[in-house]
Amino acid sequence: MSMIRDLRAAVRPALRRARAASDYDTTRDPSVTSAVVDCGVYRDGKRVSDHVSPARAMERVREEGGFAWIGLHEPTEREFAGIAQEFGLHPLAVEDAVQAHQRPKLERYDDTLFTVFKTIHYVEHAELTSTSEVVETGEVMCFTGRNFIVTVRHGGQGSLRALRHRLQQDPELLAKGPSAVLHAIADQVVDGYLAVADAVQDDIDEVEIDVFSAATSRRGGDAGRIYQLKREVLEFKRAVAPLLRPMQLLSERPMRLVDPDIQTYFRDVADHLARVSEQVLAFDDLLNSILQANLAQATVAQNEDMRKITSWAAIFAVPTMIAGIYGMNFDYMPELRWKFGYPTVLVVTVGICFAIHRGFKRNGWL
Repeated sequence: MSMIRDLRAAVRPALRRARAASDYDTTRDPSVTSAVVDCGVYRDGKRVSDHVSPARAMERVREEGGFAWIGLHEPTEREFAGIAQEFGLHPLAVEDAVQAHQRPKLERYDDTLFTVFKTIHYVEHAELTSTSEVVETGEVMCFTGRNFIVTVRHGGQGSLRALRHRLQQDPELLAKGPSAVLHAIADQVVDGYLAVADAVQDDIDEVEIDVFSAATSRRGGDAGRIYQLKREVLEFKRAVAPLLRPMQLLSERPMRLVDPDIQTYFRDVADHLARVSEQVLAFDDLLNSILQANLAQATVAQNEDMRKITSWAAIFAVPTMIAGIYGMNFDYMPELRWKFGYPTVLVVTVGICFAIHRGFKRNGWL
């Protein structure tokens, strides 16, 4: 995991510059920082400007109306300082947006809503192992104002480019303002949860089948794989559970910054989120049961091994005892001088061992 983080940290600056270059003609506006991946002004549901800086976008909004949508990817404190000042963002929210690693939440600072979403991406793997990474998390933070929305994205997943293009094809919805964008982002994040939940369900089914299969039950399954999957489900749970309250507030409590028509759409997102939350809780309980069953099978297998060892020890105790008796140096021992004493002792020994073996076999110990 640490190697992956180090590699990402090394390639992020180059990726960021590449994204910025592909979305912007920076020669037109040198003030655009490398953290900005897109900046546009929208009026009546249509995009009316491109290749502008956040400051110029807000100028046009104040002069002509509409709203500005600025998208950033992993900005530094210096890169975000100008934008925070331009839009009057609260320092505490700005600090959270720059540092990332926040829990999902909804906070209000004066005339700005600060919303944090955790994005979840399912990591494809040929085979689930005790070190497999099942889910990868990222963050999308939204500053929603009366005439602007600033989105800050952390992590390699959760790109909003396709979402922006899709919204631009629905002018009627986009005309509702920044709250329409906030809803679309929440909807995309929760839809991602649904897709990941289905994929994780397949992994859990695979582990469950493996644990209860005849071949695996003899060796007690693989507790490492189950525990790793449980850790990944816990990561999933940390993204889903804290978001329930913010979605409930956005869908039920009237807010000046949320269009009443859009609030109805938030109810649908809240319903989907509640369903995912129930699934994740069920995953956790199911994995606990699978882990307990796996440990129980391991205990049963150990008991079976101990019974086999005990049975063979009892069988070998018979010839050991007889050999020990006849190994004593006494002059007067039964059948010591008898011609057929030796083969008789061997036959008796084998007979007793066979009888004990048959008894253990009949009782299921061997």
